[in-house]
Amino acid sequence: MNDTPANEAALPAQAQPAAPAAVNGSDERRDYRPGYEIVAERILEYIAEERLVAGDRLPTEIDLARMLSTSRAVVREAVKILSALGRVRAHKGRGLFVADDEGMLITSRWGGFFRPVDINHVLMLFEFRRVQEMSASSLAASRATPSELRTIEVAVEQCRHGFVHGQVDVFNQADDDFHAAVSAASHNAFLVSAVRDARRLQRQSSAIGIHDTLGENTRAAVEEHEAIYRAIRDGRPEGAAQATAAHLDRTLEDYRREIQRRLFG
Repeated sequence: MNDTPANEAALPAQAQPAAPAAVNGSDERRDYRPGYEIVAERILEYIAEERLVAGDRLPTEIDLARMLSTSRAVVREAVKILSALGRVRAHKGRGLFVADDEGMLITSRWGGFFRPVDINHVLMLFEFRRVQEMSASSLAASRATPSELRTIEVAVEQCRHGFVHGQVDVFNQADDDFHAAVSAASHNAFLVSAVRDARRLQRQSSAIGIHDTLGENTRAAVEEHEAIYRAIRDGRPEGAAQATAAHLDRTLEDYRREIQRRLFG
């Protein structure tokens, strides 16, 4: 474990506003990322480039602010995001550390590549999820046990409950439970791992760029989950795969529209 604060030269470039990728083929570019998003991305880059592991110490908030030529308040907001994602952990009186949860496995595997505010990377991630989750749901339709079907059904019911009652945390947890349960029902450990990792990476882009709300898009997600569950329950592999594809395609379009709104108003 490396408890020595890293030197200043190793930190990524200063947190200057970055031009976003064009959306829907447009060449028009406008900065749409607040400072804390950029700083959060730089800290993730730093963790990956320095090959830090669980328990390694990060520079202090004051040092990060100085190194990135920003304010401590902006760094603090970035740290809050990364703490919520399970990527860093703040210990009062001791400083900031790389988190020790399972999410750090993803840093070693994808951290040197994935940039949570790079729209091209996010689009590739959706493409990857589509392939993996279509396969998982198709296999689940042939392999799910009664107990696994019940677990999927409960997750669907909880998603609906969270939506109807406006409980964002309930919906988000049930959404995770649903996708995890479907992948588990595939009885393929590699798919389980791939689906879990891809969703963890997507949470980075959601937490840093797109804030969670419950609305008509959430209603659509609830119905799509129900369609996937029914296809798996009825033993229809092709139907399960197509229902999953429709769900992820619609989710991607929602993401595109939100980015479009932030870029062009």
